[in-house]
Amino acid sequence: MSQPQEVVVPAPVGGPRRERRGGALRLLKELPVLIALALLIALLIKAFLVQAFFIPSASMEPTLHVGDRVLVNKLSYRLGEPERGDIIVFRDPYPDPCDEDGASAGCDDSLLQRSLNWIAEVFGLPTGETRDFIKRIVALPGETIAIQDGEVYVCPDPGCRPIDSEGEPFEGRKIDFPQTDEEGPQIDEDDQLAFTVPDDEYYVLGDNRANSRDSRVFRGIERDEIVGKAFVVIWPFSRFNTI
Repeated sequence: MSQPQEVVVPAPVGGPRRERRGGALRLLKELPVLIALALLIALLIKAFLVQAFFIPSASMEPTLHVGDRVLVNKLSYRLGEPERGDIIVFRDPYPDPCDEDGASAGCDDSLLQRSLNWIAEVFGLPTGETRDFIKRIVALPGETIAIQDGEVYVCPDPGCRPIDSEGEPFEGRKIDFPQTDEEGPQIDEDDQLAFTVPDDEYYVLGDNRANSRDSRVFRGIERDEIVGKAFVVIWPFSRFNTI
């Protein structure tokens, strides 16, 4: 008796290749949606959670160097209050020339330029038009601050006298921060008369006191102008460190 023969059904010619081609086409169709979703997630993170920030100047050396990238926690001050010693990012306290009458045509960035600037900010890249500052909080709302020979003195009430006429502590106390040659405020020889920090404002200084535009120039920073608290250096990798 002859054995039944096995019937082999040939695979459709080009079947796997056709499937691969269909998968590639499907990916191309979905790619714009995936990109839009990624940008939406990045926007939400940047707007509400964490933002990368590029250090544009030497005002915070040696704690932060020019070109460092730090992460800024935007939730810190939604869940709590700013504290003395915090390193904060805040909006430029100087008037924006583009908001003034007769502003130059260069203020009218195209949609493409604004989009590129936004993408650069997401990754902490310089945009050429940084409107944010980064400094350290040294005095809190309602406190009175004075600086003598670079040392900071604070007393707790409006109108109190942190130091006497000889520059010695009177009703105030000297504020010290952890400091080394690699980190922390670098003391200069600056003197500043007593100044009462308005309610809901903060007095900030750069760690590089001799090369910093800070509250000695523009006074208090309003609470609403604070973007968030810097908490870690992420770039360059050799300087990765918490702040």
